[in-house]
Amino acid sequence: MKIVLVYPYFLDARLSAEDIQTPPMGLYHVAAVLKEHGCEVDVLNWHDIQRTPEVIEATLRALKPDVVGFSILHANRWGGIDIARLAKRLNPATTVVFGGVGATHLWEHLLTHFPEIDYIVRGEGEHTFLNLVRGLAAADIGAIGALPGLALRTDGRPVKTADPEPICDLDALPMPARHFDLQHLSLTRGCVADCAFCGSPAFWGRRVRSHSASYFVEQLALLRGRGQRFFYVSDDTFTLDRQRVIDICRGIVARKLDIRWAAISRVDAVHEEVLAWMRRAGCIQISYGVESGSEAIRRRLNKTVSATRIRRAFALTQRYGILARAYFIYGCPGETRATIQETIDLMLAIKPLGAIFYILDLFPGTALYADMQRRLSCTDDIWLERVEDIMYFETDPNLSSDLILEFGRDLRASFYRNLPGFAEDLDLVDERDFYPLHADFFSRLAMTFDQGDYSRVEEIPGKPAIAEKLYRRALGYHPDARACLGLGILNQKAGRYAESVEILAEGLSHFPGDEQLRVCLAVSQMNQGRFREALALLTPCMNRPEAQRLAAACRNAMGR
Repeated sequence: MKIVLVYPYFLDARLSAEDIQTPPMGLYHVAAVLKEHGCEVDVLNWHDIQRTPEVIEATLRALKPDVVGFSILHANRWGGIDIARLAKRLNPATTVVFGGVGATHLWEHLLTHFPEIDYIVRGEGEHTFLNLVRGLAAADIGAIGALPGLALRTDGRPVKTADPEPICDLDALPMPARHFDLQHLSLTRGCVADCAFCGSPAFWGRRVRSHSASYFVEQLALLRGRGQRFFYVSDDTFTLDRQRVIDICRGIVARKLDIRWAAISRVDAVHEEVLAWMRRAGCIQISYGVESGSEAIRRRLNKTVSATRIRRAFALTQRYGILARAYFIYGCPGETRATIQETIDLMLAIKPLGAIFYILDLFPGTALYADMQRRLSCTDDIWLERVEDIMYFETDPNLSSDLILEFGRDLRASFYRNLPGFAEDLDLVDERDFYPLHADFFSRLAMTFDQGDYSRVEEIPGKPAIAEKLYRRALGYHPDARACLGLGILNQKAGRYAESVEILAEGLSHFPGDEQLRVCLAVSQMNQGRFREALALLTPCMNRPEAQRLAAACRNAMGR
């Protein structure tokens, strides 16, 4: 049986595609189970396929799937519906299955109004989807109707079967990394918290289940062996089990994986020993849900963390050279200019080096969504409108779109205006074993101001100056190729070629195999008319097109 699993597109463009460009891990887990049971499976990341709609029909015609499964978060449900309609038009015998958190919470609505959807897998999909495929292959409709974790139509009416049993032994699941190249991984399922804006508690339950440390490290090692060096750990609270995280980090260090990774946690679930081990193992960023500086709003969101905990977590995280990123939500119940100022005040106290600002969304399966339905006497049929989501402020007469836009501008402006000061105020732990890691941290941070995301933000003042300070702080700890390169380029841009040659040559003495340093040093030499020296630098890296071009310019200048 030919199966295609699709991560469908979203309706609205994003400021940053990072939020939506990666398929949920569940899609790969389902695909791995199917593959290890002999099914032919393709996973299609179609999060932006609407830009080239002709590819959708061409791909479906070429693959000729018997079953098409869709991973529905919520905002991409219309993309799934559109593609499902096309699949049914091309072959009415194709079975269409929706799954994921969005489909789980809207199963009755979707089956009522969209006849192109045949089945919905509710909750964890690995066993349910496999058993559904087996039932379809055997044409055993009776067996399908008895499968736990499913929703379907009986006599034309949507019905759901019994809830599925949670998978207790996660290590018994096939390892997706054996079949797919991944960048996003997860250690756990479930979250102990019960935030009013989050659908995780209703989907996973509040009991946390976990892979073993050895399973997690082995998956990293498999992917590292295929060349992947950067990973996102997508758990709601990666650091919940202190000893397990330490064991993972020790495994990464012992196997010399040499990777970099980012994680998500809660401010009340991080400890100094864990942070130290995470940094040794290559963690460069942890994101925390701060949500609001207003304690009253945090209570309304059921975000049960104190300002003291928030300040402590950010200070500790950045003290170990891990970039602490804050998630903020605005446009919340009770939001005013005063509560926005409280958020700004807390932001100035915790000094995050990264910040993401979201307008509060109302998602099915959350406490806030249920509250909206009570307040407005509305049903799930509100989703018949072709929209991605509903913002809370759209349901609150005390908030307007103009006011929300003003709040967002104030928050972002305050963050960007103060970001250089946050970077300058960093105070890292003074332990010699961490010095090379501190150098890496400062040079990486400098690069974001110099050539990365922050370099393109006009509101950030003095970017070249702060980048230079950070590069020099890096070199104050330990030789660092990135810092030497960054300073070399800054000096080139300023026309200080002698200074550029000096710092780049120093870097090359520590990292003689670094081709970027060689090429950059050659450019500075060329700008001083030293073409012979530049050519000698370029010769070992003629595999690079840029080096070939510069070498040709050197030969031309020397009359060869």
